[in-house]
Amino acid sequence: MMHKSLSRQIFLASLITTCTLPVYAKGTGYLFISSEKDNNITVLDGKTYEVIKRIGTEARPRHLQFNADKTQIYAAAGDGNAIDVIDVAKLELVDRIGEIDDPELFDLSADGKIMYISLEDDGALGILNLDEYFAKREGKPDLKVAEAAPEGASSEAEDDAADDEAGGEEEGEKLPGMTTVEVGEEPEGILVSPDGKTAYVTSEVANTVHVVDTASKEIKANIVVGNRPRRFALTPDQKELWVSNELSSSVSIIDLATNKLTETINFLPPKFRTEDVTPVGITLNKDGKTAVVALGRANHVAFVDVASRKVTDYVLVGKRAWNTTLNKDDSLLFVINGLSDDMSVIDVPSRKVLKSVPIARVPHTVLVDD
Repeated sequence: MMHKSLSRQIFLASLITTCTLPVYAKGTGYLFISSEKDNNITVLDGKTYEVIKRIGTEARPRHLQFNADKTQIYAAAGDGNAIDVIDVAKLELVDRIGEIDDPELFDLSADGKIMYISLEDDGALGILNLDEYFAKREGKPDLKVAEAAPEGASSEAEDDAADDEAGGEEEGEKLPGMTTVEVGEEPEGILVSPDGKTAYVTSEVANTVHVVDTASKEIKANIVVGNRPRRFALTPDQKELWVSNELSSSVSIIDLATNKLTETINFLPPKFRTEDVTPVGITLNKDGKTAVVALGRANHVAFVDVASRKVTDYVLVGKRAWNTTLNKDDSLLFVINGLSDDMSVIDVPSRKVLKSVPIARVPHTVLVDD
């Protein structure tokens, strides 16, 4: 017969194991960064920033996003006309969604079942039912990966070549589960409301944010903002939508109760000209009190007090600060620098750059698996 003290020890040990396992199972701690030129996703250790692996993809991977349970990453490969699927546990390319003509950015419904895609060449919002797509497609695609782009090739040249090859093919006619909504020319930024009822899409050419009813597939409002709107951030109370305007050196703030532009915040770091300030990525911290805006060719990020609309700090980073991501507790900010091929790691409380981490050619987006 087992001694009572030993039995109690075993019971306590099992209880501790049961309580602690979910904590350790929440995430790998890895960082995933897409590279437009090397056509891969770099996986970094989240503590040492050492390269764990490079995962090959179709041509020109840009936007990355986790699925609902963070077991997979979707990667939009614009020149590959596909959205690749990465298994987070295996660190492997395991599937592919395509043919999608030049997918730019995308967002997912809260349950991860619907993907909303900005289709730049088609001037459309694509709405893809993922369950229907995977059920009806004709077999799993060949998972070939693209070779690294030649040295010296420009993104603009690649875009032109991709447009020529596309030949004006209409998107959405043969992809199972896809419907489209026509929007303004060159849509890019996209954000879906948490309830899934509304999708917001930027049109870079029309300088407009389109408000789309996802059920009726109709545009409810067109909101004129600054020049070349790019990305969105939604405040935690869901009352405001922030929009970066790349060619206006500004961020527009939209009141979602009225779908009206209410305020504009302008940026100008010291010793820079207005035309050099090209805001793109926006990140809000979890309490919604601070916004961080990547200022593109001004090589800075701006910290903004959301309540006062005041810029509280400019932090110098690498060349062409493009996208930003905060870690889980908002203590670290990761800034992707597209023209210096690196990532700046900023300590948020002190607003100091801790480290510059080499990535690959023309990095675009970083995800943190924490």
